[in-house]
Amino acid sequence: MTPSAPTETLSAAETHRYSRHLLLPEIGAPGQLKLKAAKVLVVGCGGLGCPVLQYLAAAGVGTLGLLDFDTVDESNLQRQVLYTTADVGQPKALAAAARLGAQNPFISLVPHQFALTTANALDLLAGYDLVVDCSDNFATRYLVNDACVVLGKPLVYGAIFKFDGQVSVFNYQNGPTYRCLYPEPPAPGEAPSCAEIGVLGVLPGLVGTLQATEVLKLLTGVGEVLSGRLLVIDALGMRFQTLRFRAVPAQQQRTTLEADYAAFCGEALPTAPPAPEISAAELRAWQASGRPLQLLDVREPHEHAQRHIGGRLLPLGQLAGALAELPTDVPTVVHCASGVRSQRAARLLLEHGFREVYSLRNGLADY
Repeated sequence: MTPSAPTETLSAAETHRYSRHLLLPEIGAPGQLKLKAAKVLVVGCGGLGCPVLQYLAAAGVGTLGLLDFDTVDESNLQRQVLYTTADVGQPKALAAAARLGAQNPFISLVPHQFALTTANALDLLAGYDLVVDCSDNFATRYLVNDACVVLGKPLVYGAIFKFDGQVSVFNYQNGPTYRCLYPEPPAPGEAPSCAEIGVLGVLPGLVGTLQATEVLKLLTGVGEVLSGRLLVIDALGMRFQTLRFRAVPAQQQRTTLEADYAAFCGEALPTAPPAPEISAAELRAWQASGRPLQLLDVREPHEHAQRHIGGRLLPLGQLAGALAELPTDVPTVVHCASGVRSQRAARLLLEHGFREVYSLRNGLADY
C-alpha cells in the first residue's frame, strides 16, 4: 500500500530534519509527505517494538499508535532500548511515548494501554494504515493477522527466538497471510518465551530495524516488499536466508475473528489452580534441615551446566515420559530459571498423583 500524496507541505524545520530522506530520489519530498500523513500501529512496545518505534519516529511517520498494557521491568533493559532504569514500573506505552516525543516533536503519539482482544481489535486497527506485529505470543499474532485480513490492512511481522529471527510482510495486495505460513499454532509448551529461555540482547534491534525498513518501503512505495517471502536470520552464524511461500486461498477469505485466541493457541489459563510455591529462603531452610526432598530441575542441559543447585536434571519436555521413575510420596520441589516452566511441571506432577509438590517461586532468579 502506498498512501496517496498529501496536500500539506513540510515546514522549514521538518525539511532540515528529514534532509537526508529528501536527498534520495526514491523518497524526496513526496515520499516524506506520505510518511507524515501515515498512521501506523505498533503492537507491543518491547524488544521488537522499541527499535521499530524509534526508527519510525525518527523517519517522520506522522502518527504512531503504541499498544502495550505491560510495565517496564528491570529485566527488559537488556534489550528494550527505549527505557532507562528510571522507567522501571512505568507503563511501557507511556514511557515509550515520552521518549519518542522528545526525539521528534513533529509527530503524534497515541498510547493504547490495554490488551488486544477479539472485542476491540477491529475498532482499533481500523484507524491505522498498517500494523506492525511486535508481540511475543501466538494468540496475539493470530489475532493481529486475522484482524488485518478482515480489514484489508498490511501487516509487518517480526519474531525472535534465542539467536534467531524472522521478518515478513503479510496481507499486502492480497498476498499471503500469517496463516498461510503457519496454519496452526504450535502445541502448548513447544515454543517457550524469552523469559524462559533467554534472548541475545541485540537480536530484537536487528529484527526490529528490518521491520521498520519494510514499513518505510510500504509507506513510500519504494523497493521490493517482503510479501510471500520469509527472511530468516541466524545471528550466531550471521546468515540471512529468504524462504518463499504462497497464499492459501482458503486462508485468504477470512471474514471473522476467533472467539477466543488464547484457547485457539492453547494459551488459555489452566482450569486447575496454580501449583503451590516455595520461596528460595524456604527451600534453603528445607535443604539445611535434612528433611526428605525430591528436587527437580526442569531446565535444559546447557542451563544446568552453567549453574545448578543440585537435584535431578529432567527437562520439561522429558518429564512426562519419566513420571514412572519418580517416587510420588516424597515431597517434591521443581525449579527452572524463572518459575514458568516449573509451574507447568508441578501441575503435571500433581495431575499424576504426586502428593506434595512445590514450584520454586521466581526460579533461580531469587536463589
